[in-house]
Amino acid sequence: MEKKYQVFISSTYEDLKEERNQAIKAVLEMGHIPVGMEMFSAADEEQWKLIARQIEATDYYVIIIGHRYGSETPEGISYTEKEYDFAKSCGVPTLGFVIDEKASWPADRIDKDSKKKKKLDGLKSKVTSKPVQFWNGKEDLHGKISISLIKAMNTNPRTRWSRTDDAVGTNVTKELTRLSAENSKLRDENRKLINKQAEAVDEVREAVNILNENSRTLTIRSVASFDSATSHTRTLLQLFLAAAPNLILENTTEGIAENIAYSIVSTKYHNFWPFGKVNTEHLIADFSALDLVEPSKKKHAVSDKSSYWSLTTIGKQVQKRSRRIQLEEGINTSEDSLDDDIA
Repeated sequence: MEKKYQVFISSTYEDLKEERNQAIKAVLEMGHIPVGMEMFSAADEEQWKLIARQIEATDYYVIIIGHRYGSETPEGISYTEKEYDFAKSCGVPTLGFVIDEKASWPADRIDKDSKKKKKLDGLKSKVTSKPVQFWNGKEDLHGKISISLIKAMNTNPRTRWSRTDDAVGTNVTKELTRLSAENSKLRDENRKLINKQAEAVDEVREAVNILNENSRTLTIRSVASFDSATSHTRTLLQLFLAAAPNLILENTTEGIAENIAYSIVSTKYHNFWPFGKVNTEHLIADFSALDLVEPSKKKHAVSDKSSYWSLTTIGKQVQKRSRRIQLEEGINTSEDSLDDDIA
């Protein structure tokens, strides 16, 4: 009776597609069963349970590490590291393959973010705490995976899958073929969904960082005269978050100015601009350039000459997720200005 081992292959996906293909090829050439995260979606808890069950049923776990840490779970670790930790906790034999630091590698497939690099270094340290293989190309990786699996299967034999031809009829074969094609289609759709979600998250995070890196100084008056006006410096992030709540539905240009001024000097305004219409329009232009606000689509009376604005989809996400991103990125979450107020 022929027996086959199930081998779970784990790595980041987009930057290691060719290397994953070589790993799958190596397992298939040995007559065993390759399984990987790309066959499922790890976008939610139910899909993770499915992946976890596959790892639990796996005979050997292979982790391939390049120069990217990969997409992260809500807990702040990559799906690759989460899979590795789970395999270790299940007692599944793990085989590590880490790229040689001297190997030639495309610059666009290397993490440049310092936090990602730090997390990647931590994962490498975790994996290399036991014997691993260092590879310098997909062909080199193919050979080393084959040799390592043969050694593991000889020294640490596992349960394996048994094949019984009598149990598999023509109808079952056809159904398996149909399900395989359907599974392949669903995998592609899941990958596209995950990538789309990751791009949206990155777009929101990028907007928050750009807003935080730029500041504006506003000369705000509490009365109609500018004689007692004071200057206040705030980041665009602080100014946007001050205006955003009243932009969920819509707000006028003047209303945006009043909301921002009130957040700084706690003064309500009647019949005069707190820091000037032109300055307010410049701020709205900044927000619009980041696709955070847009002209309101609601209808108003012809006699109403005010300009109305509302949040875009990204603007709503920035307002909703800004505090969490601020904490994750180490951005100052206080309401204090950047500089002392100047009379």
